[in-house]
Amino acid sequence: MERIFVGVAWPYANGSLHLGTLAGCLLPGDIFGRYHRMKGNAVLMVSGSDEHGTPITLTAEKEGVSPKEIVDRYHKEHKENLEQLGIQFENFTRTSNEFHKNVVKKFFLRLYEKGYIYPKKMLAFYCQNCNRFLPDRYVEGICPHCHGKARGDQCEECGATLEPEEILEPKCKICGAKPILKETEHLFFKLSAFEEKLLEWLKDKNFWRDNVLNFTLNFIKSGLKDRAITRDIEWGVEVPIKGYENKRIYVWFDAVIGYLSASMEWAEKIGKPDEWKKWWKEEAKHYYFLAKDNIPFHTVIWPAMLMAHGGLNLPYDVPANEYLTLSGEQFSKSKGIGIWIPDVLKRFDADAIRYYLSINMPEKHDTDWRWEDFVAKNNNELVAIYGNFIHRVLTFIHKNFGKIPAGKVDEEIWQEVVKNFEEIGKSIEACHFKEGMKKVMRIAQIGNQYMNASEPWKFVKENVERCKDVLHTLARIVKVLAIASTPYMPKTANKIWKMLGYKDEIYSHKWEEALEDIEENEIEKPAPLFKKLELNEIIEDPFSKLDLRVAKIIKVEDHPNADKLYILELDVGELGKRRIVAGIKPWYKKDELIGKKIVLLANLKPAKIRGVKSEGMLLAVDRAGEAVLLLANAKEGSGVFVEGIESNPAEKISYEEFAKVEMKSKDGKVEYKGKFLRDETGEIKIFKQVEDGHIIR
Repeated sequence: MERIFVGVAWPYANGSLHLGTLAGCLLPGDIFGRYHRMKGNAVLMVSGSDEHGTPITLTAEKEGVSPKEIVDRYHKEHKENLEQLGIQFENFTRTSNEFHKNVVKKFFLRLYEKGYIYPKKMLAFYCQNCNRFLPDRYVEGICPHCHGKARGDQCEECGATLEPEEILEPKCKICGAKPILKETEHLFFKLSAFEEKLLEWLKDKNFWRDNVLNFTLNFIKSGLKDRAITRDIEWGVEVPIKGYENKRIYVWFDAVIGYLSASMEWAEKIGKPDEWKKWWKEEAKHYYFLAKDNIPFHTVIWPAMLMAHGGLNLPYDVPANEYLTLSGEQFSKSKGIGIWIPDVLKRFDADAIRYYLSINMPEKHDTDWRWEDFVAKNNNELVAIYGNFIHRVLTFIHKNFGKIPAGKVDEEIWQEVVKNFEEIGKSIEACHFKEGMKKVMRIAQIGNQYMNASEPWKFVKENVERCKDVLHTLARIVKVLAIASTPYMPKTANKIWKMLGYKDEIYSHKWEEALEDIEENEIEKPAPLFKKLELNEIIEDPFSKLDLRVAKIIKVEDHPNADKLYILELDVGELGKRRIVAGIKPWYKKDELIGKKIVLLANLKPAKIRGVKSEGMLLAVDRAGEAVLLLANAKEGSGVFVEGIESNPAEKISYEEFAKVEMKSKDGKVEYKGKFLRDETGEIKIFKQVEDGHIIR
C-alpha cells in the first residue's frame, strides 16, 4: 500500500466555478484519487475555497457587501456543485476559517524565526485619487516581457511574476487613475536562498510533463527574487508579529499552506489529530493538480516554503494542465469568459460533462470547448457505443435468462479486454487521463464487435450453452467497464453495477476485481445510461450572442441629414476604429462625449441611418424618453459581460435579436436576469444616475 496525497488547486470564491477549473484541476485530481482508492492505496485528497486576496474585496466593493458575504455565498455553491459532479475529497475546506489561519500563522512564525522572513522597504503603487496603497489586483498594466495584460504581480498571458516597478502603463482598477510608486515596508520571503536546493531537487523529475519541468527550470535559472508576503489590505490572515497590525499575509503565501492546514483539519475531523503526519512526515507521494498559470507557485514557491519549514514532504509530481478555452480564449471569471458549472449541471448529465472533458483533457495543449463536438461525442460515443453496448447486453440477458448466466469466458477476446484494462491503470498512474478514457471506450468497442460477431440471438434456442458462454463473456466485459469507468464517470459506473445485480456500491470495490469472475446475479430490466442531445435544443441565452465591447469616443460630428443624430468615431481596441450613428444629440453636448468609454454592441449588422453607415450601436438607458449612456472603465476593446452567462458571440446579429435581451437599470446599475452588467474592471456606470429604465438603441 502506498500513501498518496492529492492536492487540488483551490478554486477562488469570487464567482461561480467554470468548466476551465473542472478540466484544469478538479476532474484530473478526482480521477487520480478515485483510482488510487480502488487500488487500495491510502489517499488524502484536499482542497477548498480560496477566500482571501483582492479579487474578493473588489467583488465585495462592487456589490456593496462584506467580503465574508461573497465567500460564504460562493463556498456554499462550490460545495454543492462538487457534490453534483461527483468530486470526492477527504476534506474540502476554506481559507477564511480559524483553523487554517492558525496553521498559516504557525508556518509563518517558523520561517520568521529561522530567518527566512525579513522586513524590507519596497515601492508599492499608491493611488492619490483613492488615497490608498493598491494591492496587486487593484493594479492593471502591460507586461514588460510579452506585452500582454498584467494583473498585479503576474502576467495573465506569459505567467511571469512581476515587481511593481516593472509594470508598464499601470492604472488603478478602482478609479482608472495612474498610481504613483511610494515607499512602504513589507515582510519578504527569502526565495533567493533556495535556487540551488530547488535545482538539486528537480534533477530526478524527468518524468514530469515537459511544459511543467521546462517552465520551472527556466523560472529558477532566470534568478529567484525574494517575494513580499504581506500586503496593505484588511481582508486576510493577520500577520502574527507586532508592527504589522494593518497588513495581511499575501494570498499566495496563505493559499498554498492550505494543503497542509486542510490535511491537519481532516485529521481533527476524524478524531485522529496526528493522522496527517503519515502523509506529510512519513513516506508518501504528493501530487498537485492545477492549470498552467499556477505552475510557479507549486513547483518553485511552495517547495521553497516547505524546504524553509523543514520536515515536510515535497511534491512528487505536478501534472499541470494547459487551458480549456472557449472560442480560443482562456476561461476567466474576471472577463466573464466561460461555461459556468451551475448552468451546465441544470442542463446536462454530470458524467456526460466529465466524459467530454476527460476525452478532450488539455494535458499537452489548450483545448477548445465546442458545443457541436460535445453533442457529437455524447451521441456517437457515450450513447451509440458505450451506453448502447451495455444496454444491449443486459437487455438480452434480462429478457432471455433473468440473471447473469454461468459459462466459460472467450479467452481470445478476454485477453484483449484485459490488455486494455491494464493500460487504463497505467495511464491513470502516469496522469495520462485522456489516454485512459480512450481505452475505456475501446473496451466498449471490443464488446460491441464481439457481440455482433458472436450473434447470441442465433444460439439462444439452438445452442443454449454456447449462448451462455457468449453472454457470460459479455457480462464480464460490462463488469470491467463498470470498474474501469468509476474514476471517470462514478455515478454512471454505480448505475451499471446496480444493473449487474449487485446490491452494494461500486465505490467499495477494488480495481483488480474487474478481472474476477462475475456472480450469477438476478438482474432487472436495464435503463438507458445516457440520452441523445440535439444541437438545436441546446438553446443559448440570447445575451451570449452579444459582442459587447468597451469603446472610447474619439470624435463627434453632427449628422448631415438629421437634427437629433451624432456620428461618433470610436476606438474599439483590437477591433480598430468604428463609426456609429447615435440618437443622443438632444441630451449630450459634443465636449461631454469626447474621451468617454461607452458600451458598444460590436456585432450588430451594419445599417445605413439617414444615409450614413453605422457599424454598431451604443447602449443607453431610456428614462422617460431621455437617453442615459452606460460608461465602462476598462481598456478599449475589452469585453462587457454578465457573470454566469457564457460568451459565444454570433458573427452578426439583427436588432430584433438584440431586442430579446431585456436589460434594465436598477439601483443605478444595469441588470440582466438578476445580475449586473460588468466590464473586466468590475464596473459599468450610468452617465447620469438612473433609478429605472430599459436599454435602448
